[in-house]
Amino acid sequence: MRNVVAGALDVCCVLVFVGIGRSSHDEAGSVTGFLGTAWPFLVGVVAGWALLRAWRRRADAVPVGAGVWLSTVVVGMVLRIVSGQGIAFTFVLVALAFLGLVLVGWRGAARAAQALRGDKPERV
Repeated sequence: MRNVVAGALDVCCVLVFVGIGRSSHDEAGSVTGFLGTAWPFLVGVVAGWALLRAWRRRADAVPVGAGVWLSTVVVGMVLRIVSGQGIAFTFVLVALAFLGLVLVGWRGAARAAQALRGDKPERV
């Protein structure tokens, strides 16, 4: 169950990234446009989970969070190029920064909260 929550949080992080980006460029209105922007990054999240077999690991910031983050950005950018959506250098930097903050960050915050409660990390 925890892995389902972790996967859902990763998907939510990507959707927030896309939503903020589209609204900052006055492109927030179209559902198909939103999905067209989101799908490459969602594939990147799934690829990261598959490569790392994240469902079999604790949701630690390293290696799982960092791996999912990098996979999301790299696969997302490659798929954007292949699908003709294009990328800009500043977009890559913003994606790296924002997705790194949220995909690694929520895991770090969860681990810190667990430590504050005095819980021991589960063994996998």
